[in-house]
Amino acid sequence: MSIGPSIGQFFYAISVKFVISVIDDLKSPGSAAEIVEIDKFNDSLRANGQWIFAWGLQAPETATVIDNRNDANMSTGKPLFDAQENFSGLWIIEAESAVVAERLAYLASKACNRKVELRPMH
Repeated sequence: MSIGPSIGQFFYAISVKFVISVIDDLKSPGSAAEIVEIDKFNDSLRANGQWIFAWGLQAPETATVIDNRNDANMSTGKPLFDAQENFSGLWIIEAESAVVAERLAYLASKACNRKVELRPMH
C-alpha cells in the first residue's frame, strides 16, 4: 500500500551555469573562418539547450575600474590589470555537470582558436 509519492518522483536533474571566458593576447583579431566556427558552436549550444548568452568584449584599454564604496566616486580610466592576455569574450552556458561543461569548454577553445577559462557560477 502506497501512502504517497516515492522519493524518486521528486528527483530531477539540476543543471549548473558556467562562464567560459575567452583569453586573448590581442595580437590577431578573429578571422572569418574562426567566426564561422564560433557560429557553429553557438548553434550547437542552442540546439542542445545549453546556450544562455555569449558576447565579445572591447579591447582592455576601453575599460575603467569604478569604485563607489563609501561614496568614493572614483574611476581609474584604465583596466584592472595591465597584462599580455585579457578576456575578449564569454559564453554563459548551462550544463548538467562539470564534466559536460569541461567538454564544452574544449569545444569553445577549438571554435574560437583561443585559450578559455571555465568557471562555475553560483
